[in-house]
Amino acid sequence: MKYKTIEADRYYHIYNSGNNKENIFKEERNYDYFLELIEKYLLSVCEIYAYCLLKNHFHLVLKTKKSLESKVISQKFSNMFNIYSKSINKAYDRSGSLFRDRFSRKRIDTEKYLIQLIIYVYLNPQHHKFVANFRNYKHSSYQSYLSEKPSKLNREFILLLFEGKSNVEYAHINKKIEIEESLTLEEY
Repeated sequence: MKYKTIEADRYYHIYNSGNNKENIFKEERNYDYFLELIEKYLLSVCEIYAYCLLKNHFHLVLKTKKSLESKVISQKFSNMFNIYSKSINKAYDRSGSLFRDRFSRKRIDTEKYLIQLIIYVYLNPQHHKFVANFRNYKHSSYQSYLSEKPSKLNREFILLLFEGKSNVEYAHINKKIEIEESLTLEEY
């Protein structure tokens, strides 16, 4: 499979799942470590707008920074995922590929699709029945938009995109059916 190049100054949906549907997050500390790696490797090449980490897959919605070479951006992602895989293999005495494939990426070309995708990412834990209500899932950045706590996410952009905090929650609740109909919810 040929992967499209990650370009500078573009929005992307980055995602992957465990090899053979295996869990990629085995315990609480794995989620924290993955987020630490995002901060260490990815924030220098992109802004993160949304994330959701589920036990067997993850989603990131981001925008790559301007004036960077595609090779530099791709290498940061590759380094991060390789380091995470090696640490899981070592910690759990396993070998082989942790992830199903190289990370998948889909370019986001419209504001409408960006909004739909953010909602889709946050509804994912509820769709996969990890929680009854997506708002209660602790391994997503959803609550960050409703909070005043400092965050590494570009919260201001999302609040502007959704036209304020109150509309963030409104959009997620009222657009749920529309999103499920317009986007194919993957099975992991």
